[in-house]
Parts: sequence; C-alpha cells; structure tokens
Amino acid sequence: MSPARAKRVKVALTLFSITAYVTGIMLLTLVAAMVTVYGFMDYGFADGQTKPGWFTPIAVVHGYCYMAFLIAVVNLGTKARWAPSKWIVTALGGVVPLLSFFVEKRRREEVVAKFAL
Repeated sequence: MSPARAKRVKVALTLFSITAYVTGIMLLTLVAAMVTVYGFMDYGFADGQTKPGWFTPIAVVHGYCYMAFLIAVVNLGTKARWAPSKWIVTALGGVVPLLSFFVEKRRREEVVAKFAL
C-alpha cells in the first residue's frame, strides 16, 4: 500500500472517530431530553402545548452531527473498501444509543490492523 493511501485512510479514520463520539454524545443528550420531556414533564401535546425551548436545538444539533457522521462513514468506507453490510451497521451506530462508541472502537481496530496505521 502506498504511503499516500495510508495517509488518506488515517485522516478518514480520525474524522470518523471524532464524528462517532460527537454523534454518540449528542444522541445520549437527546435521549435524556426525551426522557425528561415525555417522562417527567406534564406536556399534553394534544392540548396545544409545545415542547420546552431547549428541546428542539438538541434534536437539530444531533441531526447535523448524524449527517456529518454519515459523511465520515462514506468517506472511510470508500477508502477502506468496506462491504455494504459493514457500511449499514456502521451507519446505524448514530441512531442506537451507545452503539456509536462500540462501532467506532471496532472499526478503528479493523482499519488500524488492515492498514498497519
């Protein structure tokens, strides 16, 4: 493998790791917000009440983080030449709480071993 390709994979892996952790943290924050709003607050949405003002920005930020995570998955998957099933499982890491941390660890180990980074 050429040093240029190894460098591209390493940069893609770093971007993937950062976005995986940020997405995972934002997903946990979103889950905590949803539990707070729907579990502990008396919000009768059918009565015309709306969610608290702090709820929507958390959901929006998680959405943007997840989009960045998907871009990082495509970037790394392309450079590492993953099978389609690996892409799908990796992409699901951003929508299942805590899964992004485990997926990131596993993909990092696989890529580091495969490309001797």
